[in-house]
Amino acid sequence: MSTVIAIDAGTTGVRAIAFDRHGSPTASAYREFTQFFPRPGWVEHDAAEIWTVTLDVLAELGSRLTEPAAAVGITNQRETVVVWDRRDGRPLHNAIVWQDRRTASRCDRLESDGNLPLVRERTGLVLDPYFSGSKLGWLFDEGGVVPDEHLAFGTVDSWLIWNLTAGGAHVTDTTNASRTLLFDIRSLEWSPELLELFTVPASCLPEVRPSSGRFGVTADGLPVPAGIPISGVAGDQQAALFGQACFAPGDTKNTYGTGSFLLMNVGETCPDPVDGLLTTVAWSTTANGAITTNYALEGAIFVTGAAVQWLRDGLGIIDRASDLEALALACDDSGGVVFVPAFVGLGSPWWDPYARGTICGLTRGSGRPQIARAVIDAMVHQTRDVVDAMSAASGTRPTRLRVDGGASVMRTLLQQQADQLGIPVSRPKVEETTALGAAYLAGLAEGVWDSYDDISNNWLLDAHVQPGGNRETLDAAHAQWRRGVDRARGWERA
Repeated sequence: MSTVIAIDAGTTGVRAIAFDRHGSPTASAYREFTQFFPRPGWVEHDAAEIWTVTLDVLAELGSRLTEPAAAVGITNQRETVVVWDRRDGRPLHNAIVWQDRRTASRCDRLESDGNLPLVRERTGLVLDPYFSGSKLGWLFDEGGVVPDEHLAFGTVDSWLIWNLTAGGAHVTDTTNASRTLLFDIRSLEWSPELLELFTVPASCLPEVRPSSGRFGVTADGLPVPAGIPISGVAGDQQAALFGQACFAPGDTKNTYGTGSFLLMNVGETCPDPVDGLLTTVAWSTTANGAITTNYALEGAIFVTGAAVQWLRDGLGIIDRASDLEALALACDDSGGVVFVPAFVGLGSPWWDPYARGTICGLTRGSGRPQIARAVIDAMVHQTRDVVDAMSAASGTRPTRLRVDGGASVMRTLLQQQADQLGIPVSRPKVEETTALGAAYLAGLAEGVWDSYDDISNNWLLDAHVQPGGNRETLDAAHAQWRRGVDRARGWERA
């Protein structure tokens, strides 16, 4: 058997994809699920609906498979908090999504009390409502969740594994654990000091395992056969780094999804915290009984593709996300329009939960094409902000960038990104690198692939763009973007 199933539980939907040993997709299925916005800055999902949608896509995928699967891999939206009752598997509250800002003031208090150095040193993260720890504390203090012996906490990977194994496994992997504000990324264990800081009982936490290895097996009564090993788990951005075969220190990828996330592999030594950036576990694997962990520097951009959805669903400027590039190309440039998509604050390198979305530079000549162009510009400039911060911190600028995600299909985006960064940008033939990374992690554990070299040999080029443009003009455009960022920052405090 050489087929591996990947479940990609993203922010807006769940996709199931079957991959062959060449890393090529052979079948797939996708369903969206509901987004809830109960208050400004709050974002929630129904965890039960996520599981129902997962069953639906597995059923559709299973009807198309021609051979049994060797393994299942899971990748997921990170930092999103799910809590459920171990006795019946019932969610105790809507999942609080990584985009949610409700705990901004809680994080401010923790920082003003002097806790940031401990958090930075233990986790590589910052005190921001993006991460899971403050969300879990809110559920206990204000969300009506009782932290008793029956409570189970997990990110979406844990929730899916619990259901796939019929409650047989309450587990997560090192990449997802590293995004909770509760996990020591050096010792690779839950931190007692951080559990105390966020008032989280250890009894509710999942067991942490390497990203590639056996997590459990599928139970009876599912749309896939019982007994298939679940052997690869990683948060979506780490999975994409793995799927892009970024195995050497310095290898860098950017995923243009709901948000954009730029990760650089920095090897097996955990670096010291870097201002404006995150340090995270890239993945961990097991060989001959020894666990090897790779680390990454990360820049987290909260809104890119979500801005395209807003143009479609909120403003009605486009009918389909795929219409964006054609509309943007109806004008030569944005005509001075700058769009800062800080709908849920700004991530790297600003970490400002009080920023809000801003459109600057509108004139009577501004129309739908200029706004569409400004949305693409925002994706490019936010990425440059992160690369500039990463280069300053590490002393090394990436020599190339591998890209993936929905927006990477736009040639305009790729060219602008290469121009602004001054480095080549490459897109692989298999665009679903997040799901592919989960499949590779699972297949490595079960012998479908024997080594990183097997995976690297599967990487095939689809598009390659060389940088161009006038540096002075490009830098002036970026400076104008930064003026827009200055106006968006701190808006909610005003």
